[in-house]
Amino acid sequence: MSYLNNNTGYRETLLSTRSVYKKGKYTILEPDGIVKNVIPGYENCDTTILGSPAMGASFADYISTVHPGGKNDKIGGDGIESFLYVISGELTVKNADKEADLTEGGYIYSPADKPFSFVNNSDKDAFVYIYRRRYNPLPGKEAYTVVANINDTPWKDYEGMTNCQSKDFLPAAEDLGFDMNMHVLKFAPGACHGYIETHIQEHGAYFLQGKGMYVLDDEWIPLQKGDYVFMDSYVPQACYGVGTEDFIYIYSKDCNRDVEL
Repeated sequence: MSYLNNNTGYRETLLSTRSVYKKGKYTILEPDGIVKNVIPGYENCDTTILGSPAMGASFADYISTVHPGGKNDKIGGDGIESFLYVISGELTVKNADKEADLTEGGYIYSPADKPFSFVNNSDKDAFVYIYRRRYNPLPGKEAYTVVANINDTPWKDYEGMTNCQSKDFLPAAEDLGFDMNMHVLKFAPGACHGYIETHIQEHGAYFLQGKGMYVLDDEWIPLQKGDYVFMDSYVPQACYGVGTEDFIYIYSKDCNRDVEL
């Protein structure tokens, strides 16, 4: 399944978009307006750059449809930590520590000194989310390779609310070697954050299911499956799940480091 824009050619209606770019605050990219980027290393893949330093982010993240035989022989390394999550399909991933066949829900985190590769050995497309960031080392601590499937991790109540639940991909809460984490957050219809958050951490969020109303800065904005949002430091943020199914998204968060002066 491809989530990239395939609506090319003439339109019957006037051009319109829900995408918004407010540098220093937030960015929204809806799937209808995103484009395929030519990126060295991605072979037989339709890949879109989502967040980037050009947007104001300290990281880069992507979505990619990996066709049968599609691959990338090197992601990360040379000081760049990296993460890949399989939204649908199957991929084989490998770094210096581990090799694994990932199915839907599978993921790999590879530390900054260990680039990883992927290849689609199946006969169907795989759709993946990828994240890269320059690692911020902490003396005496280091991150390590993590390969798992998020479907094997139980949901936990989010800040005491039973209709809002989360999962952590990485052990950043217990291990200061990790300077970032990935999470998946689920809101039942009508569920919401307990308060409007305002914090130094950045987020890149890709919406996997359902619909929601998100407050970003001072605006309430409708979002849905396939949308992407970058939230810069200190932008007020919170959401409600709306509609008839759970509202679910994966998002990144930098953590475990002091402010650099």
